[in-house]
Amino acid sequence: MFTPIINCPEVAILGVSRSSMQPVYDAKTKSFEPRLILPLSLSYDHRVVDGADGARFTSHMRMMLSDVRRLLL
Repeated sequence: MFTPIINCPEVAILGVSRSSMQPVYDAKTKSFEPRLILPLSLSYDHRVVDGADGARFTSHMRMMLSDVRRLLL
């Protein structure tokens, strides 16, 4: 994972790293299951983008990428 650097006149940049299979704990089944993990890093200029908006964008991206069918609708 890396931190993307914003260059003037950019306001934000989304860094996407290589996906990998990693064990993720499932509390319902109380076991580890392999999941495909895609690391994302969002860097933005806090003078322009509010932190809450950046967090909402990242959360929305995660939701859209976790279920590919949403991208088709």
